[in-house]
Amino acid sequence: MNILLKNVIDACVGAFAYYLFGFGFAYGNHPDHQNSFIGTDNFALWNYEKYDMFIFQFAFAATAATIVSGSVAERCAFSGYLCYSFFLTAFAQPVVAHWVWDVQGWLSPFHQDPLWGSGLIDFSGCGAVHMVGGLAGLMGACVVGPRIDRFRPDGSVMSMPGHSAPLMVCGTFILWFGWYGFNPGSMFFITTPDAVKAVSRSAVTTTLGGAAGGITLLLVKWRTSRGSLDLTQACNGALCGLVGITSGCSVVEPWAAIFAGIGGAVTFEVAGNLLLKFRIDDPLSASPMHGACGIWGLIFTAFFAKKEFVEQTYGWTDTDAIGIFYGGGMGMLGCQLVGIVVIIAWTCGVLGLFFVILHRFGWLRAPAEDETRGMDTAHHGGCAYYFEDGTVLLGPSEHEIERASFAIPLTEKDGQEMLERISKTYTCKKNAIVPVPTTDRQSSLHALSDAHSIMP
Repeated sequence: MNILLKNVIDACVGAFAYYLFGFGFAYGNHPDHQNSFIGTDNFALWNYEKYDMFIFQFAFAATAATIVSGSVAERCAFSGYLCYSFFLTAFAQPVVAHWVWDVQGWLSPFHQDPLWGSGLIDFSGCGAVHMVGGLAGLMGACVVGPRIDRFRPDGSVMSMPGHSAPLMVCGTFILWFGWYGFNPGSMFFITTPDAVKAVSRSAVTTTLGGAAGGITLLLVKWRTSRGSLDLTQACNGALCGLVGITSGCSVVEPWAAIFAGIGGAVTFEVAGNLLLKFRIDDPLSASPMHGACGIWGLIFTAFFAKKEFVEQTYGWTDTDAIGIFYGGGMGMLGCQLVGIVVIIAWTCGVLGLFFVILHRFGWLRAPAEDETRGMDTAHHGGCAYYFEDGTVLLGPSEHEIERASFAIPLTEKDGQEMLERISKTYTCKKNAIVPVPTTDRQSSLHALSDAHSIMP
């Protein structure tokens, strides 16, 4: 309930934030006060009637905010969430969008004199959306700190897998489907032959990038886990491939999109391991997926952008924005690297400071008691899953049950830690914890089911 409500609030609060401030900071260009850093007009859509532009760009801003919710899940206070969701949608993301996509933006390829003849080629938001959201999530995870029991005193990591494989797969396909609105839809129109080609090509490269990412990470995990085919990682890999192709979806050839997906999956794996090494707890791996893979997507585009496709997409007749593998110089790569550096500096600086302020005032992290009881129970007066007989099921995933019962024998210490975590995290009323046998599978499943089910 807690994470679901936060995503609903992202849409509700974000709509007001973007309407009042965000759109003006991103695309408002007052005739007398134009500048390349930030928009200065059309706040609250004053004197502006291109509503299709507003609603499409609002979706990008709200997406950046929802990314952060995964990084601070299960321990972020609701008051702090409201504050940073409003701030990110009203100010932090719109400023980057102004740089990258507005005709006055200093990084924009639409500027009358684009940087180094190219500008930042970020067609659908590797930098302006995914990097901003992922890096904001990284700052939030660093400041709010890890979940209770996530890291043991010896530095090892306590596994906390997701609770529902069907919902995870459903969410993956919903996101994948939505990418066809973001990537091909970023063309805005299909009224010319070139636009039709760019839109259809974007759909194909989006598909291939996601597919390549899913297969790559599945194989990586199969290799490193000695033959286990991990559904979670296949879903993560597909999303990483989709992020990786977002910047260049309209300007690269279909075969190149496969490398975008492969690189995205590998980047995610490396970045995720680095987070754990530095004891940074990101429950949904949102910062590696969106932040790191967003960086990869911008770099990838600088190598694989084809001149013909760039001209079709941006309406240029003779451009210097050509990928290195197609004979381009260093101008485009330089623009992409500059964009990466300034987006990192802006997002980490502004959002990092904002999270620190929230933390200092005690608005960022929920009390430890609420976290151990469960945010649903402590903050929302109920639990997420109810059954007809009144049973409330809040227990571990099937993977944890399998691991505890027979698949991977636990030491006495690990078993006790797992039982203690179940008793703290998954119950909302007084509940008995039954020791878990490690020899008999069926009795183990029943024991754990008793341990995390609450009867009326």
